[in-house]
Amino acid sequence: MMQAKQIPQGAPAQTYQQAPGYFKRLDPVDWIFAAVLLGAALFALNRYGAYMDIYEKVILVLSAPTFAALGWHWKPVRWLMPLVALLSFFAIAMYDHDLAMANKKFFLKYMLSSQSAILWMSALFLFSTVFYWVGLASRANFGFSVGSKLCWAAVVLGWTGMMVRWYESYLIGPDVGHIPVSNLYEVFILFSMITAMFYLYYEKHYATRQLGAFVLPVIAAAVTFLMWYADSRDAADIQPLVPALQSWWMKIHVPANFIGYGTFALAAMVGSAYLIKSHGYLEDRLPSLEVLDDVMYKSISVGFAFFTVATILGALWAAEAWGGYWSWDPKETWALIVWLNYAAWLHMRLMTGLRGRVAAWWALIGLLVTTFAFLGVNMFLSGLHSYGKL
Repeated sequence: MMQAKQIPQGAPAQTYQQAPGYFKRLDPVDWIFAAVLLGAALFALNRYGAYMDIYEKVILVLSAPTFAALGWHWKPVRWLMPLVALLSFFAIAMYDHDLAMANKKFFLKYMLSSQSAILWMSALFLFSTVFYWVGLASRANFGFSVGSKLCWAAVVLGWTGMMVRWYESYLIGPDVGHIPVSNLYEVFILFSMITAMFYLYYEKHYATRQLGAFVLPVIAAAVTFLMWYADSRDAADIQPLVPALQSWWMKIHVPANFIGYGTFALAAMVGSAYLIKSHGYLEDRLPSLEVLDDVMYKSISVGFAFFTVATILGALWAAEAWGGYWSWDPKETWALIVWLNYAAWLHMRLMTGLRGRVAAWWALIGLLVTTFAFLGVNMFLSGLHSYGKL
């Protein structure tokens, strides 16, 4: 017979209590959330499977456990996804298979058509930025609280706008329909959403809202550019995909790429907060240097992982579209420069303990490198990726 493990005299009993397993920590709402996601994926597979190839079917099926795990880890996802789905289906129902309804029905025209929802998203991000700065300047929690709520509202309407835009592309024509990540207008929306969601996660995880005053400005800059670009180039119009983009690779390569861009931007803005605090400014209004350093490190780590995957996927896509994995196209070259920059940052962090102002400056300069890879190449260089030119 096995004998019970003896607890040393005077030692706290809880030290020897085994933590509950991962699945035992889940509550009924977690399981209901997962079941709904699985049911939605199976419904979509049954109804739209005829329009999908095997790769798209695999992506759809794997999305259910992926988003379920995300919702288990980060609870706000459990209400965010159903709310976005509800608003999207409400908008789709109002269209009644007629794109002209976007200018005839009140809620579509002023709230839930893709362009209206994205305009609301942009405005809410701008107001969120203002309130975060009001909170930082006044040291009042009210500003931070309003800023955070406005940021969440922008996320809801941004994702709704993306989902509705996806549907609108199929209303134009089955051969036009595509996931809305195909041009600068669409990927700027994606960049804003990803950056905001990662920020909101860290805001909750570290119980600090002060960083919103530093992260939201980069999102505000993105949506300001988005509104200018849409107005000056009619970029909000849905266009058919060029042949090189007519691939299922786009559905996974582009989102993975922009998780990298979004988290690199977040790390840079946190790095700017680190530099300000380390020089003695706003010391009592910002999180500790240790927290800022940790957010910066985790953001770059996540971004580097996804950017690496995106680069590999891009090479596979290039082999299918152009017959070669790598062609030293300007976009590919600058993607490699971005990858090497953050690989070096992480190497120095792990091997030599890179910390402090050097790490912060490096992250901030890294944003300039990333921005050129994202926009500068499109503006000043040409190549196989010229379909993304400004």
